[in-house]
Amino acid sequence: MKIDLVTIFPRLCLAPLSESIVGRARENGLVEIAAHDLRDWTHDRHRQVDDVPYGGGPGMVMKPQPFFEAVRDLKRDSPGARVLLMTPQGRPFRQADARRLSREEHLILLCGHYEGVDHRVVEALADEEISIGDYVLTNGSLAAAVVTDAIVRLLPGVLGDDASSEVESFSEPAEGGPPLLEA
Repeated sequence: MKIDLVTIFPRLCLAPLSESIVGRARENGLVEIAAHDLRDWTHDRHRQVDDVPYGGGPGMVMKPQPFFEAVRDLKRDSPGARVLLMTPQGRPFRQADARRLSREEHLILLCGHYEGVDHRVVEALADEEISIGDYVLTNGSLAAAVVTDAIVRLLPGVLGDDASSEVESFSEPAEGGPPLLEA
């Protein structure tokens, strides 16, 4: 599986995905994860990715052009890649979504910031809008890392025992009851 994260904070995305189980999965070649700086697809000398909202209002909105160019470039070798937009207005992310998305070959996660992204990104690029909860973060990078972690741990070979992903902490207790250590 390949996962591309498009953000203005690539290091913030990669930090939690470089440790523990996901970090080992990357080292072992079970998943390829790359974080891309959205500013690399800007064309002005200031590498500006935001602008004032049309019609006024508080805050700044992320421009559509860098997102369109990033997705175009990232889909060049895999046109069927699924594009996910991290947004507090999205559908709540559930374990069933992680399972479904873990079967994709290529995911592109778009991370918003400021007051959100230009709605043309939602309409034309995003296959899904995903939220990790009913709260607002400073940006979508942390949400993208959470979603990526939930997906990667379900890939074959990532956990020591693939059956570990079948018995989750919120599912029915395994045969024999809840987990305990021998006294």
